Amino acid sequence: MRKIVKFFTVISCALVATVMVACKGGASDLGYVVVSEYVTPSSGEDVSEALQQLIDANPNRTIYFPDGEYIISKPLRTPAEPTLSVALQLSNYAIIRAAEGWSHTEAMIRLGGKDEANNIATPGSNYYLDGGVIDGGGVAKGVSIDSGRETVIRNTSIKNVEVGIHVKRGANNNSSDCDITGVNIVGNNSPTSVGLLVEGFDNTFTNMRIAAVHTGVELRSQANSLRNIHPLYYGGKDGYDPTSTGFLDLAGNNWYEFCYSDEFAAGFTIAKDRRSLYNDCFAYWYSNRGQKHVGIKAEGKFNSSVRNLNLGFAKHNAATENIVLEVGEAGGKGDLTNLYIENEAVVTNSSHKKYMK
Repeated sequence: MRKIVKFFTVISCALVATVMVACKGGASDLGYVVVSEYVTPSSGEDVSEALQQLIDANPNRTIYFPDGEYIISKPLRTPAEPTLSVALQLSNYAIIRAAEGWSHTEAMIRLGGKDEANNIATPGSNYYLDGGVIDGGGVAKGVSIDSGRETVIRNTSIKNVEVGIHVKRGANNNSSDCDITGVNIVGNNSPTSVGLLVEGFDNTFTNMRIAAVHTGVELRSQANSLRNIHPLYYGGKDGYDPTSTGFLDLAGNNWYEFCYSDEFAAGFTIAKDRRSLYNDCFAYWYSNRGQKHVGIKAEGKFNSSVRNLNLGFAKHNAATENIVLEVGEAGGKGDLTNLYIENEAVVTNSSHKKYMK
């Protein structure tokens, strides 16, 4: 019996994310730099200088934030250079919060915000932000990936922000090559709020929930893969905004799978003369607000391939204008394959039928 107990104790200590603090020695025994040994959590004091010094002084280390609140008055910057990079590991109830009066235009956490590099061969290149809560206090931007390669953000909640995550143009010929998964974002409901803003190329986004923003996802780059991304529109500070959209694709050549736009004026918007692939996606409107609901909006000709699209219009939407596909110019080589419309009787425009297969 003692051998069995010892075996399970070893296994439990290996499950860092769930039982780290329960194991003897906790994070320190794992070789982590434990933030609470240098600053006092939930002290109410500004700890941004102390945290930045900790990051700078511990290259190629995992910096662990135990439960508690950490107030910062300026952005924290992590190095992209592999020999200097760090990983930020937050406990589930660790909160990094923007101080009152936050006035910086950059994000609270700037991954690769210093020591720019383009290197995947050197150990340390795969740095990350994992866990916890980033709270922007209704004004700050949450997290940005400024440079580096193969950066990861996972299992993190980003709340009360103007922009949730901003992926900037990376060091690899503008490719950022990042992976973001299991992230929840809540915006500040402003007309300029964006959940996920992407400028760098070649990224993968999976299993994300986004709410209280004007634009759920804005892609200014190509070669991005999006799977199971769900933006939900709460309604702006001034009520329903007819320019809101779940997904805004300005560059084209992106791939969407199981993406769900919920209550935005337009579910999926794609810029003029651009083309992307949409598989098994959804757009729903279950309330009765706004004067117009559009499933897919092509600002020019419709050139995208859309397969297995589900659109849900509530029966009481009969008083509004409900459009499956709105195009800025006639024509295009796009196609709608296996389209399903719930409450098709309330659809007010049949122009989409010419593209159906």
